[in-house]
Amino acid sequence: MCNDYEQHVAWGEYCRAMASLALKMPAHQTELDLPQADDVRINDPAPIMRADGDTVELASMTFGFPPSGPKGGPVFNFRSEGRQFGNSRRCLIPASAFFEFTGTKYPRAKHRFTLHGAPFMAIAGLWREGAGNKPPTFTMLTTQPGPDVAPIHSRQIVVLRPEDWAAWLNLTKPEAELLRPLPAGSLSVEMVRPERT
Repeated sequence: MCNDYEQHVAWGEYCRAMASLALKMPAHQTELDLPQADDVRINDPAPIMRADGDTVELASMTFGFPPSGPKGGPVFNFRSEGRQFGNSRRCLIPASAFFEFTGTKYPRAKHRFTLHGAPFMAIAGLWREGAGNKPPTFTMLTTQPGPDVAPIHSRQIVVLRPEDWAAWLNLTKPEAELLRPLPAGSLSVEMVRPERT
């Protein structure tokens, strides 16, 4: 599943998208709150979007919920089907692309997915406060693969259309209506290179 994504969202594009959706931004936020990264992997810090009163703020969090047990790993993908998220802390993860890998031997093929016709995407997620002095964390929601992802992977992260961003943050639509794969042709894919460490 998706454990690697790209964050090349330009500040100007982000501001234009927020304005076009009539989503208010906190006055104190700047491009420093949207740092760029070629690869955001598990345990990396990255910006997420969350509701804060009548605004949508960017907040830096760590990718992956802490393990639930001593032998578990971080929870970076969270299955959405059949679940209700009314009492959850919902967020959006801004991304210019996400990556999936194929093959069983190293180096595996790395496939880059982008949202067709859009400068960036927002992935449906959840966030939690950190325990003690640890930073807050986030995870991505997953669903059945849509037609664009199915040839590459058996699951996919939930990419939300911009018109559904506020609906997810405020849960003004049913989860089943929001947390589903996009129709065919919504995502563009290219093989970028073999995987590297």
